[in-house]
Amino acid sequence: MTKLKIGILGTGEIAKGRHIPAFHHVKEASITAVMDINEERAQNVANTFNIEHVCTDLGDMLGKIDALLITTPNKFHAPAAIQALNAGVHVMCEKPMALNTKECEDMIAAAEKSCKVLTIAYHYRFMKEARAAKRIIASGEIGEPLVIRIKAMRRRKVPGWGVFTNRDLQGGGTLIDYGCHLLDLALWLTGSSKPTEVSGTTYNHVSRQKDLVNEWGTINPATFEVEDHATAFIRLESGATVMLETSWAANIFQDEETISISGTKGGLDVFPLRVNKAENGVLLNSDVTWMPEDRPFEILQAEHFVQCCLGDCVPLFDAYESMFVSSIIESVYESAKIGRSVQIKR
Repeated sequence: MTKLKIGILGTGEIAKGRHIPAFHHVKEASITAVMDINEERAQNVANTFNIEHVCTDLGDMLGKIDALLITTPNKFHAPAAIQALNAGVHVMCEKPMALNTKECEDMIAAAEKSCKVLTIAYHYRFMKEARAAKRIIASGEIGEPLVIRIKAMRRRKVPGWGVFTNRDLQGGGTLIDYGCHLLDLALWLTGSSKPTEVSGTTYNHVSRQKDLVNEWGTINPATFEVEDHATAFIRLESGATVMLETSWAANIFQDEETISISGTKGGLDVFPLRVNKAENGVLLNSDVTWMPEDRPFEILQAEHFVQCCLGDCVPLFDAYESMFVSSIIESVYESAKIGRSVQIKR
């Protein structure tokens, strides 16, 4: 059997801890090359996972592979993806798609020209609750989605490793790193309608305090330059609205990760999965007691990407959907900067 040859660009924790082990479970794929700005780290990863090639030039690696997984800081997503697509190589890129909408458009243009797969690793779509919620909504159970409430809230968990708090490399903080996951999931569940207007506010007061209490490592308050908390109100082309709140460092009772959707016929909560309706003169809350396909989301994501590259299935991700997420993030930052709402023309 001929296997899909995969290269990994960026050998940090997300590659080592999630993607490489996941792809090793896919019999139709083989990780054949890795590359990192830190060559020693790339070599260590290659040795650990028995990967044949350690490359120092992206063009060289693209000549050895069929598909590229990009797990670099956000600043490098678009340039690497475009180079790979132009070379006729499929791409799976870690979230977010890119730093701004223009970069997303350039990535899509390269994918359409090359006729290669371009997908973004919004892995929440592969969680069992998300897949079950998608089936429920698609059945018409809750009717037309009207209001979507998203909370991606951590009490004191600012990532104290990597480059998460570097604005130049990442483009932002909790919104572009964490909130984007649930924003993507909510839009996908409800039909990925285009955003038309965004009003947002960002904060970083908590993480710039001295003697910060933080569960996820040590950060330097003096150099903390991204937001640790963001809120947004988003209008969609469908007429639905989204209320989003995300934080790395909120002063709240406990972490909270929820999507709640109110529709014309009923409502749905995703984590935990529950349907809320009014029927037969009473109010009903239906809890889900069992869900099928309880396999690790990272393996499902890897399998899906490989199958798409081999032409065996249709991609779960439309690159335009990922661009909508990035356009909302970009608009939240712009709205926070200018102090008023932002119209999205695209």
